[in-house]
Amino acid sequence: MKKLGILGSTGSIGTQTLNVIDTLDSGFEIVYLTANQNIELLINQSLKFNPKYVCIGDESKKDQIKKALSNLDCKIFYGRKGLLEISSCNEIDICLNGLVGASGMEPTVNVLKAEVDIALSNKESLVMAGDYINKLKIENNCQIFPVDSEHSAIWQCLVGENLDEIRKIILTGSGGPFRTRDLSSFENINISEALNHPNWQMGRKITIDSATMMNKGLEVIEAKWLFDLPPEKIDIIVHPQSIIHSMVEFLDSSVKAQLGVPDMKVPIQYALTYPNHIKSNWEELNLTKIGSLTFEEPNLEKFKCIKLAYDAMNAENSYPVVLNVANDNTVQAFLDGKIKFTDIPRLNEFAMEMHPVTNINDMKTIEELSNWTEKFIKEQI
Repeated sequence: MKKLGILGSTGSIGTQTLNVIDTLDSGFEIVYLTANQNIELLINQSLKFNPKYVCIGDESKKDQIKKALSNLDCKIFYGRKGLLEISSCNEIDICLNGLVGASGMEPTVNVLKAEVDIALSNKESLVMAGDYINKLKIENNCQIFPVDSEHSAIWQCLVGENLDEIRKIILTGSGGPFRTRDLSSFENINISEALNHPNWQMGRKITIDSATMMNKGLEVIEAKWLFDLPPEKIDIIVHPQSIIHSMVEFLDSSVKAQLGVPDMKVPIQYALTYPNHIKSNWEELNLTKIGSLTFEEPNLEKFKCIKLAYDAMNAENSYPVVLNVANDNTVQAFLDGKIKFTDIPRLNEFAMEMHPVTNINDMKTIEELSNWTEKFIKEQI
């Protein structure tokens, strides 16, 4: 039986992970669960899975959760400090990091320092600190299992292959809700339109990232660190049906692809049960019902965030950190109704242009850059 900790258990990835656990017939023991604010769901999850540790980010709810879980033999942590402490737990075999945004990076670092394998959904970890995290992985003899459907697809395509024979990897993206919308109307995009993804059910932040296609740009940077590939070997192709999750082209021009219905439970389960494909009751892929699959080049004029990600990856140093933190803040500002949809890439680019360029050598540098970027974006809003 594997012992599992879940960071962000009440979010989209966290709830689907617990759904997967429910179907695996007691193959896992839940050691800890964490949430930021959704205390009702965290309480229900805790009562069902009986974890040893629980953390609620909102410290104002500490009395409520203590009372609700008083009959459990469970230690409760609070706030950011509690999250960082619980992520350092070494009593587990694997951690699922389903946290969203830059705040999920430091917990990833703590998990690896605790010599624990990690199923990583928090793409920002590798975007901001890919080199540092890969060094920690090696130093502590850990593994990183990708949870994003695109990176899981690449991972599965590379099983048994010689990495030196890769010509390129091809990350697919649906194109989001505005793939066919005229660029001249982008300034009028409202929040409800941007949250209406055609294929995937996700959290609010990543859904906006899909609408700007920043999620695909961040995935390119993440892929660089996951698969040790240079930028010129990582391509993006728009695939509106979201059936082919990604592909690998080899030197002999052959291409391997991983296909499936757009359901995050499949890559979550593979990350938790690797190297096995355990029987599940998830929806099966029926290509005859789908009928046709289509592909197109991404429109970089519409979706400037893709180019920003490639620019940041090529520039290296502090650029990916600033892009990531800027995007976290601009997306939230858009969701709060403070800026237009088109301000997201504009302000992200402005932060990259204006930031004090530096080499990323440690967590302190990342923290200082993050603080600078957050302050800079707030000053522009």
